[in-house]
Amino acid sequence: MRAVTARILVADDDPKHAQLIRLYLEREGHQVLTVGDGRAALEQARARKPDLIVLDVMMPLVDGLDVCRILRAESDVAIVMVTARSAENDMLLGLDIGADDYLAKPVSPRELTARIRALLRRARNNTDSEVLRAGDLEVDGPRFEVRVAGEPVRLTAKEFGILELLAREPGRVFTRAQILDKVFGFENDVSDRTVDAHVVNLRRKIEKDPADPRYVQTVYGRGYRMAEQ
Repeated sequence: MRAVTARILVADDDPKHAQLIRLYLEREGHQVLTVGDGRAALEQARARKPDLIVLDVMMPLVDGLDVCRILRAESDVAIVMVTARSAENDMLLGLDIGADDYLAKPVSPRELTARIRALLRRARNNTDSEVLRAGDLEVDGPRFEVRVAGEPVRLTAKEFGILELLAREPGRVFTRAQILDKVFGFENDVSDRTVDAHVVNLRRKIEKDPADPRYVQTVYGRGYRMAEQ
């Protein structure tokens, strides 16, 4: 089956690496623009409004973490971070500031394109979902929107995926392994802590008191559930 095509911005200060990624993505049918520094990444992201951004962390002028942080405050565009930093804490920091996925160099172009394909497919498949409700919380799949007491809340694709999974079956406990399987799919280098990091970010956005969540609750020793309202 042919991949979902999209507008993709690749921000990487290594021209050879950027062109290799571009080649693979264009073979998938995507429209690809490359830039070589963080300032240009911000300018083009705002001007072109891509569907997804591949973002290197270590770039001149503005580093990738700051670019991700700024863009996440402005939009819910899908962001895949690529970096030479492979430590788990660096990965969790990237996820904590709003990245949807994180790959350590050297990156397999085939793996990167597969992950991008999955992110785009999940985002597009949400158009076939109904509006889910739990108290004042609304998860609107067709519009890829979340509202709390009528107020819109911006989520990343992974945060939305976790919330939608839980909201479909209020009261059911999903283990971290089940969430990894259903939301992250084939991504075999993610861990339970990756799920926890996304849930922490999700609670910050939808809960009045993240330390005493009304919606996304922890079942200790098991996983997470959507509270029955």
